[in-house]
Amino acid sequence: MRLDKFLKVSRLIKRRTVANEACDAGKVLVNQKAARASYEVKIGDEIQIALGKSPLAVRVVKIAETAGKDGASQLYEVVG
Repeated sequence: MRLDKFLKVSRLIKRRTVANEACDAGKVLVNQKAARASYEVKIGDEIQIALGKSPLAVRVVKIAETAGKDGASQLYEVVG
């Protein structure tokens, strides 16, 4: 699954276009490297998002094409 779509489905970022812009601006890192929106997310990847005042780091636990409000938080676990 593409990185921008994963960020939207997991509700880490509200809209896919915002996720795409954040990737283009270098504000999203995957495994400590700047990642493009087209990066294929894999289970175990660490994603760091530097939007707003406090950066967020998560580890991908599960990948799903769709997720409801309750299921979105089960796609990742917060790291550190």
